[in-house]
Amino acid sequence: MDTSAAGLTFRDATDADVDALVGLIESAYRGESSRTGWTTEADILDGQRTDPEGVLAVVKSPDSRLLTVERDGAVVACCQLEHRGDHAYFGMFAVSPALQGAGLGKVIMTEAERYARDVWGAGEMHMTVISVRDDLIAWYERRGYRRTGRMTPFPYGDERFGVPRRADLQFELLVKPLV
Repeated sequence: MDTSAAGLTFRDATDADVDALVGLIESAYRGESSRTGWTTEADILDGQRTDPEGVLAVVKSPDSRLLTVERDGAVVACCQLEHRGDHAYFGMFAVSPALQGAGLGKVIMTEAERYARDVWGAGEMHMTVISVRDDLIAWYERRGYRRTGRMTPFPYGDERFGVPRRADLQFELLVKPLV
């Protein structure tokens, strides 16, 4: 799909995109480069956000798609969509830190929600967010997501998800009706 108003092209990721997508996701959430944008997790987590194996697993999964967003031939954003029966799961959302704050995230979420609703027939979009990320949760709430209070533990000790800098991390389920 080409969204000419924003100059964006949406497509499914391929194996050849894995390294670029890992770099994008890491730049949006970890390390000093992530501080350019507002989605950084650098104050709560060290280590990696994802790895090539994790991204490739999403690319290869028959129930998922890794929506890749390009502008002028460069990958500038991505998000995972996973079909889970009556709902879809939204994850692995990253926008290049240099482009954050300009409305790109809203455009991508709108396309992801449209796809889940119109192609998969999903009635809701689900996502999990680290519960201490008040600014990020507020951003999702402005987009129609609601906090459920349903928490799942952070995978402490599994460095594939990062190295926590604090002991109170957990994920909260956020839900938005798509109908």
